[in-house]
Amino acid sequence: MSKTNSASIWFSKQVLAWYQRSGRKDLPWQQNPSLYRVWVSEIMLQQTQVKTVIPYYLKFMQQFPDISKLAVAEIDLVLHYWSGLGYYSRARNLHKTAQIIQDQYQGQFPTQFEQVFALPGIGRSTAGAILALALEQIHPILDGNVKRVLARYQMIEGWSEKVFWQWAEYYLPQQSIRAYTQAMMDLGANICTRTQPQCKQCPLQLRCQAYQNQCQLEFPQKKPKKSRPIQKKRLLILQYNNQILLQQRPPTGIWGGLWSFPECDWEQEITQFCLPFISGTIASIRYGEVIQHDFSHFRLQLLPCYIQLKSKDLQVSESKPLLWYNLAQPPAIGLAKPTTDLIQQLQLTTNLRKNQ
Repeated sequence: MSKTNSASIWFSKQVLAWYQRSGRKDLPWQQNPSLYRVWVSEIMLQQTQVKTVIPYYLKFMQQFPDISKLAVAEIDLVLHYWSGLGYYSRARNLHKTAQIIQDQYQGQFPTQFEQVFALPGIGRSTAGAILALALEQIHPILDGNVKRVLARYQMIEGWSEKVFWQWAEYYLPQQSIRAYTQAMMDLGANICTRTQPQCKQCPLQLRCQAYQNQCQLEFPQKKPKKSRPIQKKRLLILQYNNQILLQQRPPTGIWGGLWSFPECDWEQEITQFCLPFISGTIASIRYGEVIQHDFSHFRLQLLPCYIQLKSKDLQVSESKPLLWYNLAQPPAIGLAKPTTDLIQQLQLTTNLRKNQ
């Protein structure tokens, strides 16, 4: 796909002019855009909106201001500062990558595309974005926002990654790469939105094929949806006074490495399941409302089971790390999202009882 005609030049000129007028220039990672700062932001921004990321990013950078601090940190602390952002494999990969950079690159983030692309959790688009935004290297990107702009502008049929990458490379200018890269992300996030595109404000409307044909919402074309199976689990909220029992999840899988409530199958008898955890007597059991989480391949339904204990004698299993979590003095550990929400409810209930 040759760049010899003026189409690609017109496209990039419009995008860059729009960015100077309306693009975002005050995001935290745009200030002193080092490789480390941009890398952390790009990982956090994967499948997460900017407004959600900003407070997490600021706290994370305050705690881990450079690669060496992140590399030597305990994974529990890293997950603690990630709690609530979701997609926790990103945090584990971030931590693992920091250790690789510390060991193999003397703590200096690599500057070659192939080296960056080879790091855990970094795909082609993320590698290109890091190097473009931090060093102004010429690399295309193709996140969801950019894909939507290109799909509508060209009325791209289907969902071939190869075709999308060809168009991303075609329109890539040879200068002002940092501004262009940010502009394409901003254009998709704020103008060429999924359901209510602001076409009248778009710098590309004059040549946008979807706009000219009034079929913007038909692009990008959707892949056929697959039905998601439902998994059902019970969350066992074992409580003694102000303490609740938590269990660390395996390092892989959903909420990998985070702390959450022990789980059992929906039909399993609770008292029998609890025997490996506790030898104290169960005082009472009550049930909460079902919590539902949608993942890419399945739907998870969780039934909270609130179990009051008369004592907290604990039989510790080395294969399944356990701890008593103090609601009044919570430790800095990574928590799964349902765990965080339920703990906040328990803390509120406890405070209300104290004030009565």
